[in-house]
Amino acid sequence: MDLPRLASLEDLRRIESRPLDEVVPWRGPLDVLRASAARWPSRDALVFVRRGDPDDATLPPRRVSYAALLDQVHRAANAFRAAGLAEGESVALLLPPIPQAHAALWGAEVAGRACPINTMLSVEHAAHLLHEARATVLVALGPAPGHDTWARAQALRERVPGLKAVFRVDARDWAPDAPAPHAGDGAIDFDAALAAQPGHALAFERAIGRDTEAATFHTGGTTGAPKLARHTHGNQVQAAWGAATLLAMGPGDVMINGFPLFHVAGSFTYGLSSLLAGTTLVLPPAAGLRDVTFMANWWRWVEREGVTLLAGVPTIVATLMTLERRGADLSRVRAMLTGGSPLPTELAQAFEAKHGLPVRNILGMTECAGVVSIVPFHGERRPGSCGLPVPFTEVVALPLGPDGPRLDARCAPGETGVIALRGPNVSPGYTDPSRDAGTFEGGWLVSGDLGHVDARGEVFVTGRAKDVIIRSAHNIDPAAIEEVLLRHPAVQLAAAVGQPDAYAGEVPVAFVQLRPGERADGEALRAFVEPLISERPAVPRRIDVIDAMPLTAIGKVYKPALRAIAAARAVHEALSPLRTRGWTTRVDGAERTGGVHAEIVVEAAGASAVEIDDALRACLRDFTVSWSRALPG
Repeated sequence: MDLPRLASLEDLRRIESRPLDEVVPWRGPLDVLRASAARWPSRDALVFVRRGDPDDATLPPRRVSYAALLDQVHRAANAFRAAGLAEGESVALLLPPIPQAHAALWGAEVAGRACPINTMLSVEHAAHLLHEARATVLVALGPAPGHDTWARAQALRERVPGLKAVFRVDARDWAPDAPAPHAGDGAIDFDAALAAQPGHALAFERAIGRDTEAATFHTGGTTGAPKLARHTHGNQVQAAWGAATLLAMGPGDVMINGFPLFHVAGSFTYGLSSLLAGTTLVLPPAAGLRDVTFMANWWRWVEREGVTLLAGVPTIVATLMTLERRGADLSRVRAMLTGGSPLPTELAQAFEAKHGLPVRNILGMTECAGVVSIVPFHGERRPGSCGLPVPFTEVVALPLGPDGPRLDARCAPGETGVIALRGPNVSPGYTDPSRDAGTFEGGWLVSGDLGHVDARGEVFVTGRAKDVIIRSAHNIDPAAIEEVLLRHPAVQLAAAVGQPDAYAGEVPVAFVQLRPGERADGEALRAFVEPLISERPAVPRRIDVIDAMPLTAIGKVYKPALRAIAAARAVHEALSPLRTRGWTTRVDGAERTGGVHAEIVVEAAGASAVEIDDALRACLRDFTVSWSRALPG
């Protein structure tokens, strides 16, 4: 069936006037894949770029049709059941975004549940997630140059005794120099196991409805205690259908999707949505968008594959600003899609001006299968807007009371509050119900984002009530940094916050108050915590020792004051080009209702106000922090 046109609030209400089952008839991803395979059997569903250099003909891209993808999903589901997977158990996936990862993800959801795992996680953290998800089957990438996934998988086998089977995905299809798998390692060859199963249908019976649990996706950061959000089949389809509708996807589209499948953007916002619409997904090499050769040839791949939709976090948008097109034909490209972290307005405007391509912003959460709202392709992008909600999803701003967001009240249009949503894309909660409090409340998913909904129905995010630090779409739990700092014998209090960053959106920094009589500096503390924090992105960029931690009236660390310090410092550093011109700058940071704000004073003899403002905008183009210029004195 064709997707409805959605450009405005009126279109949204018109769609919502029809029954949900009529508009979104698929019960789950398997229904989607079967419908697409029936409609476009020979169309490319996946194009896997095995070598980043388009002139290297030794390993041309591997193409997987819609019919072949469905066949592989059936086979994977059958293989998992043959290995002993029960309906209430999970298949854990430690895979880069290669074709086998798609077969394994959707096959796992059909046979039981899927639990995709970040391949950068420590073994200890991954083991916690496997236990929490009740994983009894593991699928992992075998030995491969530049990847230590198989070593992690071997360690997990020792830590998770409940594993009934471990499947190994051979990397030699795209890495010919990868070592041959060891026959005595006790693993099952994934491709061989699939080849032994029927692909035309499932070999077992299972009734799947919208409310059937499909997967658990980890969230809340790469360190700390595991937190797994449960997805139903209906959650995933609703988010995917919403993304495809708002972005006007169709069978003429080709999208580069470099997101890993353990991220909801890779699986649903850009993944299942494309498969629902008949769009072709171009998968970069196994290293994803970290593949230097692929990124250097980005525009050539866009031309070669006839790409129509680009996708990446704001840091990728910034990277694409630096890549020369070198005559590549981009006439088929119709939009740049971005999300995962706040989108600087100046960056979006600069990209649109340079490449003549509209930027479409996406707001999502793991807890709602990746999509809250999207700037419609057929609509207008307004600065700061995250677009319209997914149809059939209610998004509101809740006023803040003394005990947090008030579920019994609503902010007026344009009034700042905490963004909350409810609808068929919203998860039923975490695997540990004790962790639902504050996030899943009274049928609402309380996002923790500060923002508002305007009279047009568009969602705006201006800050975060939560403490989570988002570094290039990588969620970092500040508590994990703080817990490690507090192990140092000299540290009395510790607090980690996000500092605005032109490339990553924000980076973690920390502040500590020492015990009376103790001595330590930031560098010594950073050297202490670095080996104790399991994930590199979570290591604080810098640690400051302060005399007294700002506290609330009840003795809690008052993080808004620390965010203001970090923001002022980041803005001050970004203005260094102005000081080299002999100008004087002063930056004061403050936490306002809508988020951190920087007030800038510039003294520049002979420079006009227009010249000063233009210079400030040039320096701060890639920052999401709000700022204004104040007069000296």
